[in-house]
Amino acid sequence: MLPLLHLALLDPRLNRLRHAAAIVLFLAIVIAGSIPGARADVGEYASGLVLHSTAYAVLALLWFTGSRGNGSARARATVLTIAVMGAIDESVQSFFPYRGADVHDWMVDVSAALVVSAILWALLPKAAQERS
Repeated sequence: MLPLLHLALLDPRLNRLRHAAAIVLFLAIVIAGSIPGARADVGEYASGLVLHSTAYAVLALLWFTGSRGNGSARARATVLTIAVMGAIDESVQSFFPYRGADVHDWMVDVSAALVVSAILWALLPKAAQERS
């Protein structure tokens, strides 16, 4: 299991694939959130806080592990990217009468990126961070 996890999250040959997966997942989040009634249906099982923090934590994980450079550069790039993604998501929601943009949701998105980036920066082996 550990070699598979290493391949999926640390192998530099898969960096572009992890970024692509993050973009596809982000687009799926935006599209699913635009379907009338979908958010209300999902809200029966998980709160907005849980949904946003989980979704954007996964996006941050994919973006951080797909980035190059040292830990601080990767963390900065990840938090900035997730902040932009969250802003786009909230902006798109503002166009629908059954949804609404919420700065608190955006703050949860950015907080998730900060937490995930800090954990990965601290826990990933320095050699793996430099190699990527």
